[in-house]
Amino acid sequence: MAGKTVFILGASRGIGLGLVREFLGRGWHVVASERSKSEDLHALECEALEIVTCDVTRPDSYGALGLGDATLDAIVINAGITGARHQNASQATADEVAEVMMTNAFGPARAAKALLPSLKAGGTLAVMSSLMGSVADSSGGYELYRTSKAALNMLAKGIAEQDAGPRDISVLSLHPGWVQTDMGGPNAKLTVAESVGGLADVIEGAGGGGFRFVDYAGKDLPF
Repeated sequence: MAGKTVFILGASRGIGLGLVREFLGRGWHVVASERSKSEDLHALECEALEIVTCDVTRPDSYGALGLGDATLDAIVINAGITGARHQNASQATADEVAEVMMTNAFGPARAAKALLPSLKAGGTLAVMSSLMGSVADSSGGYELYRTSKAALNMLAKGIAEQDAGPRDISVLSLHPGWVQTDMGGPNAKLTVAESVGGLADVIEGAGGGGFRFVDYAGKDLPF
């Protein structure tokens, strides 16, 4: 994949940082964003890595990146918070709902639409979702987080249908698995390296346009 370029929004730690390492190891040029300086990200500095500042909840920050038209082969929007600890729709305040929905759903969708002109025809747009956003698979609980990821899936499918289709851009809602990150915790089944290796395979193998809700192993998930 030499000569390919990926933009990773949200690359300061966890899965985002792991994806930076993975794509650099595969010979990609990587543009990686951070909200504030990440020592772990800057420790990877090399000729193939460009670090920029961006916040998915601030449109001015990604609108001013100046990535250029049709310069990227892939975009990965990796943004997500769990939301209020109680995770209960009955207890949620308007501010708690707004925070989780803007960070997990509407912020990523807005960033995706703003950045689409930077993707080459036939490129890949990926948003970091979760199996917990599957309506068909839901077992209840984690109501704020589940709802935000279900909304992200819906918004991503809409982008595929309305915005990305004319240029055969593939849109992926990615489930990284249960991963040993700050959010996933130490008891999670997958290491970051295992998850991002699979995610990178899925991104590299995408093509032909359309929408997929898919996990790190390439398995299609129930919407």
